[in-house]
Amino acid sequence: MTHIQDAPRFPWRGLMIDVGRHFMPIEVIKRNLDGMEAVKLNVFHWHLSDDQGFRAESQKCPKLQEMGSDGLYYTQAEIRDVIAYAHDRGIRVVPEFDMPGHATSWFVGYPELASGTGPYQIQRKWGVFDPAMNPAEENTYKFLDKFIGEMAALFPDQYFHIGGDEVNGKEWNANTKIQAFMRVHGLKSNADLQAYFNSRIEPIVNKHGKTMEGWDEILRPELPKSIVIQSWRGQESLAGAAKQDYRGLLSSGYYLDLMYPASQHYAVDPLSGSAANLSAEEKHRILGGEACEWSEYASPENIDSRIWPRTAAIAERLWSAQDVTDVNSMYVRMNIVSHELEDLGLTHNSYYEPMLRRIAGSDDIEALRVLADVVEPVKEYAREEPAVTPATSLDPLNRLVDAAHPESDKAREFATMVDAYLAGKADADIKTKMRQWLIAWRDNDAKLQTQISGSFLLKEDATLSHSLSDVGVAGLQAIGYIESGERGSNDWASQWSATLTDGAKPSAQLLLMVVAPVQKLVNAAGIQTSPAH
Repeated sequence: MTHIQDAPRFPWRGLMIDVGRHFMPIEVIKRNLDGMEAVKLNVFHWHLSDDQGFRAESQKCPKLQEMGSDGLYYTQAEIRDVIAYAHDRGIRVVPEFDMPGHATSWFVGYPELASGTGPYQIQRKWGVFDPAMNPAEENTYKFLDKFIGEMAALFPDQYFHIGGDEVNGKEWNANTKIQAFMRVHGLKSNADLQAYFNSRIEPIVNKHGKTMEGWDEILRPELPKSIVIQSWRGQESLAGAAKQDYRGLLSSGYYLDLMYPASQHYAVDPLSGSAANLSAEEKHRILGGEACEWSEYASPENIDSRIWPRTAAIAERLWSAQDVTDVNSMYVRMNIVSHELEDLGLTHNSYYEPMLRRIAGSDDIEALRVLADVVEPVKEYAREEPAVTPATSLDPLNRLVDAAHPESDKAREFATMVDAYLAGKADADIKTKMRQWLIAWRDNDAKLQTQISGSFLLKEDATLSHSLSDVGVAGLQAIGYIESGERGSNDWASQWSATLTDGAKPSAQLLLMVVAPVQKLVNAAGIQTSPAH
């Protein structure tokens, strides 16, 4: 007889979905709740307001959704339905309403809440904006008391997230009444002013039976020890909160929108880094963690692919023992879970080909898929950097960068084969497969050119297509040298290294992920020169 005893390492294992930047219909939320249940995540953090939209119906403050949402919001009946759906799956729902910053959408209908003069409009771009609530105005707290009371009655969970991050203070600096208020109250900085604001909000949240939660910036010793800190800054910040007797959870390292590979998320642990040195009592204050999907570049069509299957790796990190770290095993199991999630109705795989067909303007996507399968979107916030025209919430997410998976399975497999080959551990099947893929990449550009010339969505990807062809040629030549026992000349190696370096650069906000392993082949095939002394 086999007896299995299993329990989660952390009690808080969450997924945050931002619906402020891009609204996500109820069916998107529900199928992701199904995915959460499958991997034993138990907290759905619903980010319901931001500069680009206010997404929850308020019956007491109706201009919030009437003027701040473009008509895209959840009714209270829909919210109750989602809460019940989550509850049936063992998942709590924690709402977040950003204050005092990231709140432009509030001010469209209620400009009197703001510290500036307005008028205010829903933000269409991404970033940190100047508008912020007025902490010096008593009516601000009366309004928030009414609103928080209504939302506290709607959301049954104990925790109420107030956001609290990224207030740049520009409106506060420019408001003479606020500056006078700060002098009277001995507030020497904007951080002090925000701490004052939070010290007024916490009793309101508490009065309505809830525990206040917020991002790193809310942490100040004036606040009661009951609050919960969600850290986007890292384990050092999280550990600092624990040392001050505050409970917290980690999101740094679990930002799905940064397009990191699953292996990178898997390596992050709430109790690693600075947190590893905490006492047992302090470690107990770290409740767990949350994966975060910010939705600047996520649509109802592609959001599942931005969340899954990588979130399964984070879910395992938050459930399993800290010494469960075998990355190869993780990928094998994550692939199985990915298929199980697909059976549940998640669209992280099925979205792919329809998007490619639209981009190609054709049902024949064989050549486009060869390219798409080995690229990934640029990482972190690099998508903002090369943009000639800043992206907005009104832009369609219909480019190859929007269709490409955050992590290329084919590129990872190819890199593994190259490592085995160079270590002398590749069998005949691996060698054959490597050659077949390199030949396909070499020949693909010629096949794709007709579609590139006929699709305005594909034109920006022409350079990537050329680079993939170069990768195929370089890899085949390198293998030819290695198999023959000869060495390529210094000129040969230098020329290909320069070409591959160019191919590794971002193009159309995409990265060609098979460049690095081919560079390994070129390095192995080139003449080995002694280092200079």
